[in-house]
Amino acid sequence: MSGGAPASGGASPPPTADPAAFPFAPREVPLTAGRMRYVSEGDGPPILFVHGTPTWSFDWRRLIAAFRGRFRCVAPDLLGFGRSERPAGFAYTPEAHATALAEFVERVGLRDFTLVVHDFGGPIGLPLALRDASPVKRLVVINTWMWSLAGDSFYENGGRVAKSALGRFLYRRANLSLRVITPGAYGDRKKLTPAIHRQLLERFPDPASRGLVLWPLAKALIDSSSHYESLWERRDALRRLPALILWGTKDPAFPPRLLARWREALPQAEVVEVTGAGHWPHEEEPGKVVAAMEGFFAGQPSR
Repeated sequence: MSGGAPASGGASPPPTADPAAFPFAPREVPLTAGRMRYVSEGDGPPILFVHGTPTWSFDWRRLIAAFRGRFRCVAPDLLGFGRSERPAGFAYTPEAHATALAEFVERVGLRDFTLVVHDFGGPIGLPLALRDASPVKRLVVINTWMWSLAGDSFYENGGRVAKSALGRFLYRRANLSLRVITPGAYGDRKKLTPAIHRQLLERFPDPASRGLVLWPLAKALIDSSSHYESLWERRDALRRLPALILWGTKDPAFPPRLLARWREALPQAEVVEVTGAGHWPHEEEPGKVVAAMEGFFAGQPSR
């Protein structure tokens, strides 16, 4: 899980958060690569929420509040994100995060859980559902992917810029991910309120932290193509799972052609298009997302 990290370091983020905005106390589990903090709220069948970049378990606060009365809601902060430790020797690639997440699942003892993935949480969390004797019982997919993006000019061009000296400067110094890309991925930018935006910005307050944690994932859009392709080659294993696909239709980063690919991969899945939402439908239209998941859990289509 180690190796390949940029030489620059970054202090670990504080283990606390604004209790008014995120009233869930963190728990902690030691992993081989570092300490991972997570939320575990409620009792009942477990749901594992896996966030992407540049966010943290704060992303899931509305879903946790909605489901903790009947489910055990578990939402880790990936290493380097949120309130988790930010080890300097960790690679911060999807492959490294996937290995750490798998260790987390074993350490916490999660079994027979619903896996909810978003953004980079897809290629990080989906290996759990693809392995033999998988602990995943159901799957919820939200604006993510699991195949190589090589050959797609949109992602190829973005990946080329991200890998360059200019890309490193933009991520580290200009805070491109949080200041430009995140607001631009909302269907309605007004829904990214200053208070919500602050919860993200405060976790990466300096160039060192952004260069260590966020920039490697930007480069990984293309650099980790072999990892994504390995997931796609095993996609048939997902067809045994009840699945729900939730898709923000105004997502400029994940356009409709990605949803079409998911329909191909998961022909058994229920698909709910969240009209008006961008990249974060669970943040932008939480009521619609909760209703769709409630229907899915009850076995009632929510189309």
